[in-house]
Amino acid sequence: MSEIIVVENLVKRFKDVVAVNGVSFTIRKGEIFALLGPNGAGKTTTIHIIATLLRPTSGIVLVAGYDAVKNADEVRKRIGVVFQDPSLDNQLSAYDNMYIHGRLNGLRGRELHEKITKLLELVELKEYAHKKVMYFSGGMRRRLEIARSLLHEPEILILDEPTIGLDPQSRAKIWDYIKYLKKEFNMTILMTTHYMDEAEELAHRIAIMDKGKVLAMGTAEELKSMLGQDVIYVTLKKISDDNNLCKLFDFVKACNMLDGNRLELVVDDASKALPEVFRVVSLNSLQVAEASYRRPTLNEVFLHLTGRELRDSLEQPSVPQRRRVRGFR
Repeated sequence: MSEIIVVENLVKRFKDVVAVNGVSFTIRKGEIFALLGPNGAGKTTTIHIIATLLRPTSGIVLVAGYDAVKNADEVRKRIGVVFQDPSLDNQLSAYDNMYIHGRLNGLRGRELHEKITKLLELVELKEYAHKKVMYFSGGMRRRLEIARSLLHEPEILILDEPTIGLDPQSRAKIWDYIKYLKKEFNMTILMTTHYMDEAEELAHRIAIMDKGKVLAMGTAEELKSMLGQDVIYVTLKKISDDNNLCKLFDFVKACNMLDGNRLELVVDDASKALPEVFRVVSLNSLQVAEASYRRPTLNEVFLHLTGRELRDSLEQPSVPQRRRVRGFR
């Protein structure tokens, strides 16, 4: 597949804050690509640069062969964007929100009406076409924003945290629409998320971001294979000094201390490694309170790469964004 988005050594600074620091990746045509990481990781800044809403400090961004800085108008014709923050007019109906966006994109008359009707039907909002958005649920608003972003038939759809704040049923519907767009139109989709299950369920490839950098990239299985095949959890009794405990397990791929007396051990095969784990514990006059194992998760990959869990990173403040929307198509 040909590369439809190319990002090379992208850097964005806001005064003394480096929001994006040397980010590089490519996205193939027809691929769902996810930027996964906590708030403040640089995900939204990256996609705002790709969507021509911010100018990079340095680096290259090509979208469908066009430079995002030098050929911004050409890039905008080829992308649809659903922002993380609400962007609908609550005082207008679903139809009118779509109509205004369509006119801004050069659509009019019967063509515009037919597209609005078709897209509202696609996202199951046709019967609410003339209802004010102020009465819509969060899931309905997000579906309307997706429909609106498709009016000008973009090659690429950019979704910034598409299901944040939604209930499980609404999240599932959004996932279905994303899968449908990929399957029926072979649409390229770039999304940001801090939900592990969302990235794993939807994305062909995932780039894990933190502190403005891409730490790892690949399919979900490729990323999890970085840690081996299994993760063993061992809770020990009565630990007086845990500083050197990981050194006892030099036969494992990785070791982390969790919650003071809980060990996380990454191994190729838990069934073979567990007897050795118990032997080492016994030789060092320690006692096991509890032991379990499972396949690694993306959260454990993030922990391995950063030293902390992704869900513990969500409280970080994000970098303020300066959105330039004038003339956006």
